[in-house]
Amino acid sequence: MPVIREAMEAIVKGHHGQPFHVLGPHAVAGGGALELRTFQPDAKSVELLDGKSRRPLATFAQLHPEGFFEARLPLPKGEKTLEPYLLRFVTKAGQSVELYDPYQFEPLLTRFDRHLLGEGTHARIWERLGAHPHVLGGVAGVNFALWAPNARRVSVVGDFNSWDGRRHPMRRHEDTGIWELFIPGLAVGENYKYELLPENGPLPFLKADPLAFYAELAPKTASRIFDLAGYEWRDAGWMAARAGRDFTQEPISIYEVHLGSWRRVPEERNRPLTYRELAASLVPYVKDMGYTHVEFMPVSEHPYYGSWGYQTTSLFAPTSRYGSPHDFMALVDAFHAAGIGVILDWVPAHFPKDAHGLANFDGTHLYEHADPRQGLHPDWDTLVFNFGRTEVRNFLLANALFWLETYHLDGLRVDAVASMLYLDYSRKQGEWIPNRYGGNENLEAISFLKRMNELVHAAHPGVLTIAEESTAFPGVSRPTYLGGLGFSLKWNMGWMHDTLDYFSKDPVHRKYHSNKLTFGMLYAYTENFVLALSHDEVVHGKSSLIGKMPGDAWQKHANLRALMGFMYGHPGKKLNFMGSELGQWTEWDHDASLSWHLLQFPAHQGMQRWIRDLNHVLRAEPALHERDFSWEGFKWIDCNDVDRSIYSFARFGKQPEEALVFICNLTPVVRHGYRVGVPAPGLYDELLNSDAALYGGGNVGNEGCVTTEARAWQGYPQSLVLTLPPLATLILKRRER
Repeated sequence: MPVIREAMEAIVKGHHGQPFHVLGPHAVAGGGALELRTFQPDAKSVELLDGKSRRPLATFAQLHPEGFFEARLPLPKGEKTLEPYLLRFVTKAGQSVELYDPYQFEPLLTRFDRHLLGEGTHARIWERLGAHPHVLGGVAGVNFALWAPNARRVSVVGDFNSWDGRRHPMRRHEDTGIWELFIPGLAVGENYKYELLPENGPLPFLKADPLAFYAELAPKTASRIFDLAGYEWRDAGWMAARAGRDFTQEPISIYEVHLGSWRRVPEERNRPLTYRELAASLVPYVKDMGYTHVEFMPVSEHPYYGSWGYQTTSLFAPTSRYGSPHDFMALVDAFHAAGIGVILDWVPAHFPKDAHGLANFDGTHLYEHADPRQGLHPDWDTLVFNFGRTEVRNFLLANALFWLETYHLDGLRVDAVASMLYLDYSRKQGEWIPNRYGGNENLEAISFLKRMNELVHAAHPGVLTIAEESTAFPGVSRPTYLGGLGFSLKWNMGWMHDTLDYFSKDPVHRKYHSNKLTFGMLYAYTENFVLALSHDEVVHGKSSLIGKMPGDAWQKHANLRALMGFMYGHPGKKLNFMGSELGQWTEWDHDASLSWHLLQFPAHQGMQRWIRDLNHVLRAEPALHERDFSWEGFKWIDCNDVDRSIYSFARFGKQPEEALVFICNLTPVVRHGYRVGVPAPGLYDELLNSDAALYGGGNVGNEGCVTTEARAWQGYPQSLVLTLPPLATLILKRRER
């Protein structure tokens, strides 16, 4: 009995790392009987019941005053085990409780699952790890599984066991360091965490489930049991059609949204809209505005709201701030019904240090590097994933696939890719460790990103992967078989900085900065670019977009309209952050609604209408999307009229007659009799004029159309004589006379 006594003490004190060696049913040497043991610290007596008839089978003897009980049960000849049995115990308060013993059930994880998890090739770990409702032997409950190889003991704790880590210690799979336990009687909605006892420490600590599908409402941090099954998707047609699309030749205009601050309910303490409410209001708005896609800033659960979701602790759980996982599915479904794709900001670059999260997870640096020169992100004081660790790579790769498969998302925009690619990112000399070749490239992160893109594109044709990458790292949006990283698209950060810098100049000085507008065409086809005016440009004292513009209020509106016209004419897919279409004066505030009240004023109505019309023209005109990534789709007409700050260019589709002509007059001076060469003779309609009265402009223009003259100009045999409105973009389209 000394070994049993030591084991019993370890169970009672919460130190035992293999509770199935002690608890539950065990065959007596020689056969013919079972010894059953249970730990019930609240019980004063325990009975063994038949699981079907509830007939008493045996009475347990108490071996330890803390609540360790044991019973011996003879078995009929030839029998080796029991059908699922019940424990009936009377608590010290006199209550009678019946429950199935968790330690009578075999593990659900197969040897093959554990093999794949161990070698890092299990693409669907969310189906095995985490908390999953199951029925075993006719008994309903929840199976829990967790990777924590360096813990001495792991337990499931929650409201159901008074958060007592001694009550439900888990089985350890020695080959992988995965812990597992099926707990009968638990249901969807229960709060839970894992209590871990570190190998080299006397005190246990609590962690949220890294693979939880749902979480308590912040600031609470428990995970919640949730069954992802049960939602009936209605987007089969959308999903089937998506697989056959060629994004390179399709219009893409993305509306970037922070779900919690798009619109709020002031009558209800300024609360944000729920996922279901957003489905009823955001979806029709985005459709009316003509956007092809919406991009959600990160929705995975995050404790600090001010991180905007970029510091997540539960990568598999949409935030409960706006509803349940099924509610989030309904929002995506509603967008698909409206013909709009859904892109999610995904953050594998770093994670926060919150005590309940991934940091120091099992008492060791499990997900992050131990050395701060590799594991600490200096910009955000967060931690960097160890991309060289097999299980960590598997965790992140599966997470990418999880969002696409479980929530039918149409793309992942990967945040802060540059910080992943370089070991010396934001680090001084001596603050980083070179790679094995002595360079500054993070070889493990590069390998991870390539593998992520390969898996995503193979499993989900038609899905976009988009890199926010701020350097000139080569081949970000080139296939991995050509040496690239494999992304579909890359944000054009250089274009964004140069363009905003140019438009922020007083028009009188713009002639000295013309290269800011033209330089982007020198590298426009080195990547598949997205022209992004994102949330990062309207926070932290940078001012709103309209606030960046020079001049009085009228000129600010005119400048912003001209900028947007130039953007929609420039090669590359498009992204605008919410609020820019309103001409919002204030910076974005994640705790407040957009400035919807501005739409009572004609200038702001005009700005919104201008963006809407640009989106619809982008969709309708092949010249604006078919050749975004080919030099054949763009040609300068004149980029040398810098003294007057006038820029003209043509966009071409696959058919020559689909050409559009853009003329940008970027000073407040009206230009009469301005001659522009054009590709073909005919009548050119003013498809759009940003100075039109309905957009808030002065209505200077060309009375809707102008006819070519047979006079050679700027390399073309035909030309137009135009009136150019001030601080405006004209878009002209040819038609036969």
